[in-house]
Amino acid sequence: MSKPITSFVSRSALKKRAILLVLLALIVGGIAYPPATNKVIDTLNYWVGTHFGHVEKGFVLGLDLQGGTHLDYEADVSKVAQNERASALDGVRDVIERRVNSIGVSEPQITTAQAGNSWRVSVDLAGIRDVSQAIKLIGETPILEFKEQNTDAPRSLTDEEKAKMDADNKAALDKANEDLKKVLADPASIEDLAKDHSSDDASKALGGDLGFIKDKTQYKDIYDATKGLGMGQVYPKVIDTTDAYVVAEVVETKAADPEIQARHILIQYAGATGASTSTTMTKDEAKQRIEEIKKEVTPQNFAELAKKYSQEPGADESGGDLGWFGKDVMVEDFEKAAYALKTGEISDVIETQFGYHLIYKTGERPVNDVHVRAIFEKKTTEADILPPQDEWKSTQLTGKQLKKANIDFDQRTGSAQVALQFDDEGKQLFADITKRNLGKPVAIFLDGQPISMPTVQSEITGGEAVITGNFTIDEAKLLAQRLQAGALPVPIKLIAQQTVGPTLGQDSVKKSIEAGLLGFLLVALFMIVWYRLPGLVAVVALALYAGISFSIFKLLPVTLTLSGIAGFVLSIGMAVDANVLIFERLKEEFKLGKTWQTALEEAFRRAWTSIRDGNLTTLISCGVLYWFSSAIIRGFALTLAIGVVISMFTAVVTTRTIMQMVMSSSLMKRAPWLFMLSRQTEEKK
Repeated sequence: MSKPITSFVSRSALKKRAILLVLLALIVGGIAYPPATNKVIDTLNYWVGTHFGHVEKGFVLGLDLQGGTHLDYEADVSKVAQNERASALDGVRDVIERRVNSIGVSEPQITTAQAGNSWRVSVDLAGIRDVSQAIKLIGETPILEFKEQNTDAPRSLTDEEKAKMDADNKAALDKANEDLKKVLADPASIEDLAKDHSSDDASKALGGDLGFIKDKTQYKDIYDATKGLGMGQVYPKVIDTTDAYVVAEVVETKAADPEIQARHILIQYAGATGASTSTTMTKDEAKQRIEEIKKEVTPQNFAELAKKYSQEPGADESGGDLGWFGKDVMVEDFEKAAYALKTGEISDVIETQFGYHLIYKTGERPVNDVHVRAIFEKKTTEADILPPQDEWKSTQLTGKQLKKANIDFDQRTGSAQVALQFDDEGKQLFADITKRNLGKPVAIFLDGQPISMPTVQSEITGGEAVITGNFTIDEAKLLAQRLQAGALPVPIKLIAQQTVGPTLGQDSVKKSIEAGLLGFLLVALFMIVWYRLPGLVAVVALALYAGISFSIFKLLPVTLTLSGIAGFVLSIGMAVDANVLIFERLKEEFKLGKTWQTALEEAFRRAWTSIRDGNLTTLISCGVLYWFSSAIIRGFALTLAIGVVISMFTAVVTTRTIMQMVMSSSLMKRAPWLFMLSRQTEEKK
């Protein structure tokens, strides 16, 4: 006798299983239907103060659902060796995929196949707007470039550019002065003016509200200008900051941590942070030196001794003057000691990572933090006019000079690498490049994207080189394909184009959803009518099955096509097959007069072999369809296979757990007909 697939467990274990199933249902439900999940997240973020992000994972729709373009190309492989054609087409596919990704096409479907003596490349671009741009981009010759680091000094503004920048800034300043006049006349108008045209995006929607700004470094110039103002006062001038002209009003003020003024004497030792490489004093010697200075120093001679002894850069001129500073400016130990002093006091020796200090506190003053509302008029800067300096510059060595790129192996270590071979022109260019870039990286770009940045170890004059790295064999092979595709492109010719409009796609999605819902409802109705409460349990398991399926479709992700949705709709009916087998067997066991525990156990045990074998044969069929058919049929096979695997879990685990719970309740005795039992049958047991 075969071993039973199921056995009954304790009530506590059953409750744990039920809790896990509920958690699973909540998780997959949240992934499958994000709108409801995001409402819950928004509520938690608002009332509890959490910062959970929204669930944004959506379905990936295929060309027939989303709309787009199907392109067929014929590849000219006449100049490629027979045994290298498949590899060359893989390189072409990789180039096309990166190119269509660069124009924002998500999940492009690109396949290659041999058709007689020719090779075809099929490209599905779902949701694309500019088809002509994609066709032009795909058909271009791949561009392979070798670049070196750009050490050229950035250019300066021309006289014309300077004149334009000055004119733009004058106009911005005039506008800021106009705003200032309006705000001085009516301080309440600053909020509407800021909402209308302030250039600071962070505060514009808030009517220019910057909050309290003392500790916000980006507003330091504004704080320095407004910190002496009272509540409701407008700064009487336009504030000139690095990138904007600012009109500011103080909304309110509050007391902040005071600022202090101090001098210090610093003695460093070898190894201390910021210490000069010429410093030879040990830590103990530095400690002894600062202790000697401490005996000599007084408030009256502190500045002179700082000029004489302190090793802080510039101390011989400043006398160790640190000026005014507030909290969180100095390192913690220094700040703590300085704030603990009274004005006119000198500290004990203080140790920080910079060395040993004596601190002389010369003053302390109260400071206000200010809540500011402001209007920003953006200034034009050099960075707005000059393009950013490119990190890499061309060397004139391109794929035109590359004769061959193939995978190779290091003879000493056996590690995978990529071997390059250049023509005569490329040989000379590469020699010059390696000569002037010893110890520096040379970047290899394909279609404008860096694919490798090897460091030049020595001058290479033979026209051959290797790219080394921690490559796996597959990574080295892929890199060789990319280089080969750039150097020896396989010409492709567009032979067919088919456009699928978004209206057709939307209609297909709508009808597919309707078909899925109708199929679910009909199956649910049949199960409840025919099997009563066990049928309802099967419907609950079927709902969990749908949630898990949708979640897997999103997370893998599975590109959903019409055929894929057809596979899912079919799997809904197949998902209850296992339940049907179990419930029919359960009825037979009840007729034999067995208790519900024994009947349920036997039903699962005897039905399991049929469930297993039936689903296994379906999975085998799905595997054959997926591996040996076209892309359209693969979608059908994949969604059907996923559905079959999930249905086995929901039937054996979910249905079993719920059935054990409901059949162990008093409902079994009060309403046996709900469990396909007559009262007489129940009384016999």
